[in-house]
Amino acid sequence: MAHLTLSHTLILPPPAQVHMARITLGRKRPKRLHDHDFYELVWVQNGVARHHLANGSEDLSEGDLLFVHPGHAHALQARADETMVVSVAFHPDVIDGMAAAHPRLGGHLFWSGAGQPVRASRDIRQLADLNHAALRLERATRDRTEAEAFLLPLCATLLDQVSDLPPDAPGWLIAACAAAQDPAVFRDGAAGFARVAGRAHPHVSRTMRRYLGQTPSDYVNTQRMAYAARRLTGTSDTLAEIAADCGIPNLSHFHKLFRAAHGQTPAQYRQARQRDMVQPD
Repeated sequence: MAHLTLSHTLILPPPAQVHMARITLGRKRPKRLHDHDFYELVWVQNGVARHHLANGSEDLSEGDLLFVHPGHAHALQARADETMVVSVAFHPDVIDGMAAAHPRLGGHLFWSGAGQPVRASRDIRQLADLNHAALRLERATRDRTEAEAFLLPLCATLLDQVSDLPPDAPGWLIAACAAAQDPAVFRDGAAGFARVAGRAHPHVSRTMRRYLGQTPSDYVNTQRMAYAARRLTGTSDTLAEIAADCGIPNLSHFHKLFRAAHGQTPAQYRQARQRDMVQPD
C-alpha cells in the first residue's frame, strides 16, 4: 500500500508546538498509509478501530493508545459505528527536548526506536483522566509548556507500569501489566491477571516467564506490596485493612511477602517513613 508523508509545517505552523484533533473514523478501508515528520499520540475514545501497518493490521479498542514516531507508516479505519479517536501531534523539538531533560524516557514510548508504533492501554478510570487532560490541552496555549504538561504525567505513569517489559512484548501483556496496578485486579491474584489478559492461565504464565522472567503470581504480589507500601506511608489504615485490600487476608502471609519485598516488617516500614517525613533527623 502506497503512503503519504505529512509535514509538521502544515499541522504545527509556528509558533505551535502541539495540536489536538478529535476524529470520527469511516468504515471504508484507507487507500494508503501515511507517515509524518512529527510525533503523534493517538487513542481510541470509543468504538473499535483497525490499525493498518506496512506489515499487517491490528484492532484497537477503547482506551488503546499508539505512540507514533516519525516515519511510522500507518492508517486507521472504523470497525464499529461512531468510532472516534483523539490525535495529539507534537513538534519534534518538544519530544527531543523531553528526551534530553528526562533520560528515563530513553528506550520507551516515543523514544523506543521500535519499527512500528508502540501500543499501550488505559482502563476506564485512566481514560477518563486522559480525556480530562486533553480537554485542558484543547483550551490551552499550544506552546511547549502545555505540550509537556500534558505528555509527561502520562509517560511517567506508563513507565511505572511497563518499565520492565521489552519493546517486543505483546500488546495484551502490556495492557494486562498496566491493568494489574488496579486493586480490583491484583486483589484476585494470578486469576485476576489472567482475566484482564484475556488468555488462558498457562499461556499467560509461559509468556510472562519469557518476557519478565517471573510468574503471574510473582508480578501480582509485587504490585500488591507496592500498593501496601503507599498505604502504610500515606494513611493510618490498619494492617488488617491494608492486607485485605491487597487480597491477602492472612496477616502472616502478608508480613512474609512485605518483608521479602521491602526488607522490613509493615510496622517498621510505616514507622520509619512517617517519622522521616514529619521529624527528619
